[in-house]
Amino acid sequence: MTLDYRELGSATTPPLVLLHGRTANHNDWNGVVRPLAERFHVYAVSMRGHGDSAWPGSYSFREMADDIAGFLDAMGVEEATVVGHSLGGVVAYFLAATHPSRVGRLVLEDPPPPLPHPHRPPLVPSDEWTGFDHAMMFATEEQFVRSDPAWPGLLKQITAPTLVLSGGSASHVDSPSVAGLIPGAQLVTIEVGHLIHFDDPEGFLREVLRFLQA
Repeated sequence: MTLDYRELGSATTPPLVLLHGRTANHNDWNGVVRPLAERFHVYAVSMRGHGDSAWPGSYSFREMADDIAGFLDAMGVEEATVVGHSLGGVVAYFLAATHPSRVGRLVLEDPPPPLPHPHRPPLVPSDEWTGFDHAMMFATEEQFVRSDPAWPGLLKQITAPTLVLSGGSASHVDSPSVAGLIPGAQLVTIEVGHLIHFDDPEGFLREVLRFLQA
């Protein structure tokens, strides 16, 4: 598995991994990555099926989490802070649940809960579907609509200190449910909708750094 990534910051600072949302890539973090790199050794990773990373055709959440564990191996990083937005948040909480020793702290930005979403509208491909594997869209959507009943139990096993950022009433995602499943998770609401790090980068950085520096 080949993953494209961007690396910033000093190797003497703590490692931090950024995982983007669905259809994006590592450039999605451009608005906040430099302030983070002043304090952390940042790896912004394009997940499988996105951007210039490999498009293998198989896209289970567990596989995508295993990719990030493998990425940490390749970088020689034993444990990192992991920050994930939306689908990246799902991959991040699967990583924390299935590879607990690899995640020191966990930040989830408006992540969908691991619960069935049977009323989501069907996906309709368009000319705007560029830069990512269409198979990834349908495979991840199937997991969102018909989630495994065992997945909430996985989140209850997460031991990493966790911050969940909710986009509030303007978001279509029930991220507070995620905070309710993870033991001891902190929930902070920033009323700007689903794209918190894009629509309110200052608020995003303030809450993330407050949590990481506590």
